[in-house]
Amino acid sequence: MEPVRTAIAVRIGVPRPSNITMNLSPAPIIFVVWAALIAVFDCRRRRIPNSLVVAGLAMALGCALVQSGPFGISAGQSAVGGLVGLAALLPFFALGVMGSADVKVFAVLGTWCGMRALPGLWIAASLAAGVHALWLVMSSGTPLAAIGRQAGPTFEVAGKRGAPYAAFMTLAALGWLAVQSFAGRVR
Repeated sequence: MEPVRTAIAVRIGVPRPSNITMNLSPAPIIFVVWAALIAVFDCRRRRIPNSLVVAGLAMALGCALVQSGPFGISAGQSAVGGLVGLAALLPFFALGVMGSADVKVFAVLGTWCGMRALPGLWIAASLAAGVHALWLVMSSGTPLAAIGRQAGPTFEVAGKRGAPYAAFMTLAALGWLAVQSFAGRVR
């Protein structure tokens, strides 16, 4: 009976127990810890230490150089992703609608994830920021007519203004990591 089961398993693509290997790369864990720290700092303080951004960049480049990054990109793809991430959000910083930490974190996320993941991360983070803004407007009782008419921020929560956009970006990246993990593409 065993040869029949093995033949059926091979035919439908089920891996044999001897072909299953454990992935012991620390890169996904390093990425998760870094992303979580970014999210916590951004949510609690609306400030992200440059040392944390630089550490994330160094770890992303290091993982890419030794081909052990969690997203399986090469060093070249990592460098291009970082540059594209920086260039994509730099105009928003120049216009004064985004903080410098958000731009730097997006560049580091490009270094971790590569250029192809950036549009999806940006869309997911922007949708989350939009939901956050709607929640703030509704919970603060701000009339919709008042939005955009004031010179200063429309609302603040606990003395913090604006959305924790870097947190939204890293949460989107963690979601992307989870999708890649379930698809079997995480290293």
